[in-house]
Amino acid sequence: MGYEGKQREEVEEGVMATDFFWSYTDEPHASRRRQILSQYPQIKQLFGPDPFAFLKIAMVVLLQLWTATFLHNADWLKILIIAYFFGSFLNHNLFLAIHELSHNLAFSKPVYNRWLGIFANLPIGVPMSVTFQKYHLEHHRFQGVDGVDMDIPTLTEAHLVKNIVSKSIWVILQLFFYALRPVFIKPKPPGIWEFVNLTIQLALDAVVVHFWGWKSFGYLILSTFVGGGMHPMAGHFISEHYVFKPDQETYSYYGPLNLMTWSVGYHNEHHDFPRIPGTKLRKVREIAPEFYDNLDSYKSWSQVIYMYIMDRTVGPFSRMKRNISTKKSE
Repeated sequence: MGYEGKQREEVEEGVMATDFFWSYTDEPHASRRRQILSQYPQIKQLFGPDPFAFLKIAMVVLLQLWTATFLHNADWLKILIIAYFFGSFLNHNLFLAIHELSHNLAFSKPVYNRWLGIFANLPIGVPMSVTFQKYHLEHHRFQGVDGVDMDIPTLTEAHLVKNIVSKSIWVILQLFFYALRPVFIKPKPPGIWEFVNLTIQLALDAVVVHFWGWKSFGYLILSTFVGGGMHPMAGHFISEHYVFKPDQETYSYYGPLNLMTWSVGYHNEHHDFPRIPGTKLRKVREIAPEFYDNLDSYKSWSQVIYMYIMDRTVGPFSRMKRNISTKKSE
């Protein structure tokens, strides 16, 4: 992979970079997908929806909404504790279910996936499922492309977040950066589906507040916020594409939290084969281990967060960018 040598030298000297890593080649996943399929065409048999996706999502949605109603008279400290140690896992699971649905991996018809995404969005408290799909598919098709891939931090973030304290604050607030970044960098006009998402979400929020009060609604919002910040589940935001090794831009996680996160940790496998549901991604590695075993990977998302904060050479600039016109990956 071609990349800018100056930044690598700075990293090796223990100094935080002052620019992104710049690649002069296409993203690696399309070419690796072609190589793997040429050797293991049976992987195509893994393509297609997860038949149990609806059931799994419905169970989590109902459990989280029930928990919110159960806490309507609880004190705020209890609500915060339960939100961090329980609700955060449920809402982050639903966020990653929406990620799965953005690839149409619950039903063959895209419209059914969109409706299920709006349903999965309900306990999260803030409408995001429809908009997320628009930007996420671009992240796959144009990984790292400057001004297109909204997964990459802005220059403002990179210049402000330079030490342990600012990186810790950034991690705590990363959901806000993740959500607001596209609004400032590449806003998209809302369509009818965004309106449907917004209307249904506000209706559910209003019902929760009207019948069970602000504490129940606050529990849902807190579950979303703390689960996307300084939390083990949120480690995947950093582990997936933050560059700890200059010649690798996507990293997988092979740890137990994959059981609760739709196996999003299998991230190289996911980018190589976005049409394979999370439940089957481990089989990709089993079938073609020689393509993945030599790549750096993680076993702990909590450790990734710690490394990101404490390593003075790593920060928002630790992402691979490219200016070239990349080929679509999907």
